[in-house]
Amino acid sequence: MILFFNRAQTEAVPYRPIDKSTSPQDSPSRLHPNSSHWYNPPMPKRERVYKAEGVVLRRQDLGEADRLTTIYTRNLGKLRLVAKGVRKPRSRKAGHLEPFTRVALMMAKGRNLDLITQAEAIETFPDIRSDLMKLGHASYLIELLDRFTVEEGQGNLALYNLLLNSLNRLSTGSFGASGIILYFELRLLELLGYRPELSNCVGCGAEIQPQSQYFSSHEGGVLCPKCGRSRREARQISLPALKLLRHYQRSDFETAMTPRVSEEVQREIENTMQAYITYLLERRLNTPEFIRRIRNFETPDEGNSSR
Repeated sequence: MILFFNRAQTEAVPYRPIDKSTSPQDSPSRLHPNSSHWYNPPMPKRERVYKAEGVVLRRQDLGEADRLTTIYTRNLGKLRLVAKGVRKPRSRKAGHLEPFTRVALMMAKGRNLDLITQAEAIETFPDIRSDLMKLGHASYLIELLDRFTVEEGQGNLALYNLLLNSLNRLSTGSFGASGIILYFELRLLELLGYRPELSNCVGCGAEIQPQSQYFSSHEGGVLCPKCGRSRREARQISLPALKLLRHYQRSDFETAMTPRVSEEVQREIENTMQAYITYLLERRLNTPEFIRRIRNFETPDEGNSSR
């Protein structure tokens, strides 16, 4: 007979072979030291194949025929996936994985990165692809979302719907691009925890009065004139610009689009938002410069409705 000593006991305990007919989960001795399963419980199995819906953010060539594709999905957040053989001329997935495409995916678990096994485009936004300015604005939305999000395996339905609705609005052209972008910026910052404070001074807490103020990217909001003058990094913001920012921040999309905005105020808000976003990301985005270059080639009449 084989004997061994339990640390909590002083007498020898006889070895009893495990009854394989009983499942370890059903056995009352599963967690007993005498059981060989107490230290190694069974691991839950992962689903090897799963589905998701998402919008293609960007892609990158990988190897001779593959692509690394970044997609923001409805339920799983941002994913980096490998599309095998997508660069081959006869690939059936190639046309379904272009940037800005809303796509239904089937994926399989991989060793390092998951694989796209099937892809079917739901919406391709052809009006965006055929207009250079719309393409620039859509690229800005995509880059902004891409820079502010990480691969975490958790979805943000409100953020996904914001992106999808904004792409639809750009595509139809029913609203000015500058308003669509400003609404997207403020909602994205709010959803991710970077909502700028526009009602009270972030320095002293006093309620903002109807006059020109200062905006501090470092402190994340507006400063009263008394506090703003002592902050070297703060920039002045006019009362019309501040009123418009507050209007957009507290309104739904249709209500936010009602005011008529002068080009001067529009440019001031654009510069203020770009300074704040650059501070948060600690880097400049690429697409704003691309949009400015496109704007320089347009006639004044065409440029009035653009950001």
